Amino acid sequence: MSHWQRAAAAAGTRLGKWPALAAWVLLAFVGVTLGGRLDSVTTDEQTAWLPGDAESTRAVALAETAFPDDGGEPLIVVYARPGGITETDTAAVASDLTALSTLAAPGSDVPPPIPSDDGEALMLVVPVPPEAIAEDAVDVTLAAAKEAVAAGLPAGLDAKLTGPVAGEADFGAAFDALDGALMAVTAGVVAILLLITYRSPLLLLLPLGSVALASQLSNAIVYLLAKTTGMVVNPQNSGILTVLVFGVGTDYALLLISRYREELRRHPDAYSAMRVALPRSLPAILASAGTVVLAMLVLVFADLNSTASLGPVAAIGVACGMLAMVTLLPALLVLCGRRVFWPLVPAYDPAHQGGAAPSRLWSGVARFVGSRPRTVWITTALGLAALTIGVTSLSGGLGSGDVFTTKPDSVRGQELLAVHYPAGASQPVEIYVPAGQATAASAAVEGTPGVADMLEAETSADGSWVRLSALLADDPGGTAAENVVLRIRSNVHGVAPDSLVGGTTASNLDIDETMDHDLALVIPLVLLVVGLVLVVLLRAVVAPLLLLASVVLSFGSALGGTGLLLKALGHNKIDGTMVLMGFLFLVALGVDYTIFLMSRAREEAAVHGHRDGMLRALTTTGGVITSAGIVLAATFCVLAVMPVVFMLQIGVVVAVGVLLDTLVVRSLLVPALSLDVGRATWWPGRLARGDRAPATPVRELSRTG
Repeated sequence: MSHWQRAAAAAGTRLGKWPALAAWVLLAFVGVTLGGRLDSVTTDEQTAWLPGDAESTRAVALAETAFPDDGGEPLIVVYARPGGITETDTAAVASDLTALSTLAAPGSDVPPPIPSDDGEALMLVVPVPPEAIAEDAVDVTLAAAKEAVAAGLPAGLDAKLTGPVAGEADFGAAFDALDGALMAVTAGVVAILLLITYRSPLLLLLPLGSVALASQLSNAIVYLLAKTTGMVVNPQNSGILTVLVFGVGTDYALLLISRYREELRRHPDAYSAMRVALPRSLPAILASAGTVVLAMLVLVFADLNSTASLGPVAAIGVACGMLAMVTLLPALLVLCGRRVFWPLVPAYDPAHQGGAAPSRLWSGVARFVGSRPRTVWITTALGLAALTIGVTSLSGGLGSGDVFTTKPDSVRGQELLAVHYPAGASQPVEIYVPAGQATAASAAVEGTPGVADMLEAETSADGSWVRLSALLADDPGGTAAENVVLRIRSNVHGVAPDSLVGGTTASNLDIDETMDHDLALVIPLVLLVVGLVLVVLLRAVVAPLLLLASVVLSFGSALGGTGLLLKALGHNKIDGTMVLMGFLFLVALGVDYTIFLMSRAREEAAVHGHRDGMLRALTTTGGVITSAGIVLAATFCVLAVMPVVFMLQIGVVVAVGVLLDTLVVRSLLVPALSLDVGRATWWPGRLARGDRAPATPVRELSRTG
């Protein structure tokens, strides 16, 4: 045991546990005090996600300078009656106009109702001031608007609130309603799985409490970073942080507790057992956490701010989870002693000198893999490759109506608006043109296919800029609308090179283009970083190449399986963010289990030879790694309770990928492939030059530990 391992294991000693517990009391105070403030620094504004040189971002900056008093954000009310609007309906809408005028920005008037061409709808556009739609005021504003619209609404007249204000409020409400619920559901899932794994009602409280404190501490650190550095944190990142800390923290707890329980059978007291268990668990835990942290930090090279910020956010979460499991949890375990495992308390047995008794299940798996390794890995690889065909079930074009798993009022309002007006009427494309080129630019916009109508042009106070507003025929959140914006930019820049095209659809387009760039940059970097970590850990080159190939195949099959599931759920429209996040989490988290397997295989191979070492590693690590994988998959499944499609998709792809990686890739593909390649797996390390011990027949593995 090295000096650093002894020092790191101090939290599990008689004297070391007290400083560790005292330190965590202070950290808990910080976490509880500041962790709850994370929501105050989160933002879901798309322009905050984009780099400063994106065209839509520059358009926003220009608007704030040239059009500072533009009347605020539009709150849109759509009224519709099949068969045509009646006089009674018109009078009711006029009454609503008067009532809603009290919500309008000072100095701004609510324009008269806009009738639809089919005569079946009316639309009110209320310019709401920024202070009325701030986080602490938007609910009051929308409640007042809904009350005004509902009062005196004629029977048979449908009325819905939509537009940017209502849409952003629904998006924020989806996360606000689940702030506490997400942690509660995640903790509940972890508690149930720990209870099933250890069947001890007392034991589950220690890792659960430790990971909960780690979660609060990570929230506090992220809050301080966002507050002091301006780091962008969106609600999705905040939700992923909670699930990630619970998932990886519980994984590390399972690894430690499994080893500690075994050592309790070999040692008379908890301190002696922990003195062995913690140092021997540390290398695997630190290697796992280090790999995940480094992979996450690669995201800082992304151009999309929301993606770049997820890197440090996730890295902080993993680091806090690891820190709690190697300091706080050991101190709590030795403080409680072996009775924490009640009613299945591991008894001290001086004659127990070997490792854990081999599992019949995993001994059987080892015999199966060892009997025909080439057949096993080829069959497994073909099966995973076949599953990748499910990727064809996925499609792009995630529109504004596809963002939620249910349909809030803003989405229903957008659908109602699209029936009677141009679908883009709620979110016009804004084109800022130098005044001298406005006429030519206006003609270029009007002549662009996909532009349904143009609103009246506005001139800046100094007369140097003109703002043109174009209504699109397509859903402003869809791919078709983004293609129209591309054409608008091409046409306008041809006659007015200094013009800027902005608006919600333009922001979506810039996000998609930036995401495509990030995908091409981040994915190779993540593979490179993980590959280098594997080379260092395994002291080989061939093994890391085999593992990286298995990771890529595993991700493809996970994406295919996810496509089939999402299509069945009706949420198979995705964007680049889902692909990048899914790849990152699956590579960083999934490779952990292979690291645990191959690290153990390397240790065993040094004593028993390559073949026996691999099969022994598979037998001894199978149970705990499978349990850890199931826990991690289950925690990410919790994201499915969130009413946001992106979070559901991330939860499904990570859960499917982790289960495939745990049950198929790590259990069958990697061991079988390593056996088929032989000791060259460890090239150029010393293990590649020859086995250290004669091979044991596969049938004998079930009787060795």
